[in-house]
Amino acid sequence: MKIQILGTLCAEVNGESIVPSAGKPRQMLSLLALYPGRVVPVSTLMEELWGSEPPQSALATLQTYILQLRRRLGGAMGPDAPGTAKDILATRHGGYVLTVPPASVDVHTYERMTSEGRSAYEAGDDVVAADRFRQALTQWRGPALVDVRVGPVLRIEILRLEESRLGTVERRIDADLRLGRHTELIPELTELTARHPQHEGLHSQAMVALYRSGRQASALEVYRRLRIRLIEGLGVEPSPRVQRLHQAMLVVDPQLDVLAGPRRSSTFDLYTA
Repeated sequence: MKIQILGTLCAEVNGESIVPSAGKPRQMLSLLALYPGRVVPVSTLMEELWGSEPPQSALATLQTYILQLRRRLGGAMGPDAPGTAKDILATRHGGYVLTVPPASVDVHTYERMTSEGRSAYEAGDDVVAADRFRQALTQWRGPALVDVRVGPVLRIEILRLEESRLGTVERRIDADLRLGRHTELIPELTELTARHPQHEGLHSQAMVALYRSGRQASALEVYRRLRIRLIEGLGVEPSPRVQRLHQAMLVVDPQLDVLAGPRRSSTFDLYTA
């Protein structure tokens, strides 16, 4: 079984899709797939499907959706399968569980690779760190569950995943900056700062990449635009860290030219007090 959540919802058994066309069964499959091998309580499934006020028929309808998913599973598994659909989508006390290996779901492959990337970065191996982060990000084919109508439970999970994705992008860029890849990062950082106009970490990375590429004026312009957006949008100045980075560029601080070294902090923390 292969399940993809990081983009459109895909779930295949023996190459045959088992994704329902109806909205609520798609929600249910998505939620079960996020927790392979773990029991998802009936109450959690009902909250996802109907919020805080489920109809009186909610439990019976939920059971109908489970039966529909099992039929699709059984059809894709075929008559010669070693188990049954009820073994794959199993009933447990108080809930249901999708009994598939975590490695069959793209979210868990993504999270394993990001964990390997963090370990490599902390160990000082920027080449491996950048590679693992890059591999992790290839698991994404678009916004998570972009074609699924989501309720309160999935909405929180999607927010968590999107924050994790952005954090992984930042960590990968940090590793690439330490490897001296500043010039090739400029187009990507230009796009990222446009998409996240108040994100101080990405703007700090853009400033460093431009500065190290001999474009001091452009780096200072990134700071100027960020400051205007923060003041006009939130009524605040950039954080002290970003202000110190800006000052370092004004005085041509030689520390900004260090590409790699024993310090494992991020570019954003270069001028933390």
